[in-house]
Amino acid sequence: MNLVLFGPPGCGKGTQAKNLVAKRGWVQLSTGDMLRAAIAAGSDLGQRVKAIMDSGALVSDEIVIELIAERLPEAEAAGGAIFDGFPRTVAQAEALDRLLEGRKTQVDKVVRLVVDNEELVRRMAKRAAEEGRADDTVEAFKVRLEAYETQTAPLIPYYTDQGKVVEVDGMGSIEAVSAAIATALDG
Repeated sequence: MNLVLFGPPGCGKGTQAKNLVAKRGWVQLSTGDMLRAAIAAGSDLGQRVKAIMDSGALVSDEIVIELIAERLPEAEAAGGAIFDGFPRTVAQAEALDRLLEGRKTQVDKVVRLVVDNEELVRRMAKRAAEEGRADDTVEAFKVRLEAYETQTAPLIPYYTDQGKVVEVDGMGSIEAVSAAIATALDG
């Protein structure tokens, strides 16, 4: 199963991906986590993307696709991939479709977590205080939310036209959202 968790920054994609990893054994492919790990490791890739991420801008498609391609064999061996924070643009979705097609697979479902903007701001402020992430400042969050609205939201019709989108109310408790996702996946 190849699953895309979709929604604006702070909607709970990472939390729900971790729950799916624990319950189903699938591999979480969080480009944000992979990029932050590269920065922490001081790798060449990490150095290239640090300034981009700190400003709240999106990292290039080529770098993100490179990260995903490296991890796909691990996800395939585990029986599924959870794409968390990827794809972010129609071009990335098309590149992912080509990458998966070359591996004789596809995106099976897109779970769209729906959360209102006031709640997103509250969650970002809490996460910034708890984790101290440079990309969770109010200024960077506004840039990320604007990028989501202009570049990522167009993925909704892209995947809806393929019949793959299931909407889940992301405003509930972590447990309630997890249960709704399980229902969406299992029918």
